[in-house]
This record gives sequence, C-alpha cells and structure tokens, in this order.
Amino acid sequence: MGEADTAIVVVAGGSGKRFGRSGGKQLADLCGRPLLAHTLEACCAAPGVTFVVIVAPAERIGEYRAAVSDVDTCEVDVGFAPGGARRQDSVAAGIAAVPESIGYIAVHDGARPLVSAQAFAQARVLLDSDTRLDGVVVGHRVFDTLKRVEHGRIIDTPDRTLYWVAQTPQLFRARALRSAYEEAEETARERTDDSSLVEAVGGLVGVVEGARDNIKVTVESDLALARAVLGARCVEEHE
Repeated sequence: MGEADTAIVVVAGGSGKRFGRSGGKQLADLCGRPLLAHTLEACCAAPGVTFVVIVAPAERIGEYRAAVSDVDTCEVDVGFAPGGARRQDSVAAGIAAVPESIGYIAVHDGARPLVSAQAFAQARVLLDSDTRLDGVVVGHRVFDTLKRVEHGRIIDTPDRTLYWVAQTPQLFRARALRSAYEEAEETARERTDDSSLVEAVGGLVGVVEGARDNIKVTVESDLALARAVLGARCVEEHE
C-alpha cells in the first residue's frame, strides 16, 4: 500500500431507525444478497483501491462480517472498525483504521449499494488532474425548483443552476481529510458530510457528475427502487 493507493471508508454504523425493519438496512435483502454486500463489491472493483474498512456497530461486527463473506474482494484487504454515536464519529474511526501509507481516502455510505466503480474512477481522475483540489464529491445537478421555507411559508426561490445534490463517494487526499477531522475534533465542529469539514478548514473541493440512480436506501420503500435498478442493469448486461 502506497501513496498512489486508495482506501475506502464504508460508513455502515448507523442504527437505521428510519428504515423501520428489524436488522436494519445494511443487511436487508437486495436481489438475494445483503445490501451491504452489493456496496462492498462495487468498492472493491474500483480502480486503485487496496483497502476497504467497513465501519459497523460494535456489537454487530461479526454479523456484518458474515453478511459480506461471499463477496469477491478482488484481493482488496477488507477490515472492520466500530462505529460511533454520529456519522462523523464513525468516519473518524474508519479514517483511523486506514494505514498512513495510503495517499487517498474515499468515504462512501454503506446504504448506497448502486454505486459504480466508475464513480470512484471519475473522482480520482479529476482529483489527479488538478493539484489545487483537496477532494472531489460525486453528485448531480438539481433539476427541481428549490424553495426556502420558514414556518411553512416560502421566503425565497433560489437559482437552481447553482445547486448540486451531494452523494458519496467523496474522495480526498488523505492528509487533507485527516487534518480536517483532527481540527473538527479539536473545535467540536459538526457537519453533515465530509466535504464540508474539508471546506471549513480552507480546503478546495471539486465535484463530478455521477449517476442519479446512486440512491441512498433510507426507508424500506427505497429497496423497491434499488431492486428495479439492479434488475434493469442485469437485463442490459445480457442484451
């Protein structure tokens, strides 16, 4: 493992309360396999990836390990780390498990099983092409009209051309991500994604357009969409 290699922190440490089903979303059946198995398989197929750490609830690591035991990891080393109370704590635990020798760290939601290896590749290409960048977020443009609302009343309609929906993976130069998380711990800064922590310390983050079907499974009804997308991909592969 060296400076040119990428590690992926797969965040699967949440309680999944909004999912509303016993066992949580990470182990939910998705076309005959646990959802997390699909996520891990895509991560291990990404170019340049040599290490993946799955951050899981401490008391369920054995269960999660068994759920992905049949995944072809393409000779990628896979480890586990115990999650924390917040997503930010879980990511920090994952970063701590990544060998210092690795030059790039991507963070990906375990509940985004439809991610493609190409998404990771596109982010890496952009990051390597611009030495000013500390990271790259995969996302997509906003097509719906946006409204700012307070107390049930619309107060503004912003220009939607300026807005993107942030997804994961989010890929960073390892030193920049580590530094941002260290500063966040020292200052008690809390943000909703990894990019915003890097931005908060002056880091420059780019964006690359990803697939809109890279959905995050949050509630049980999202599984139906995920199954439909996987089914369509299977048909395309055999045409």
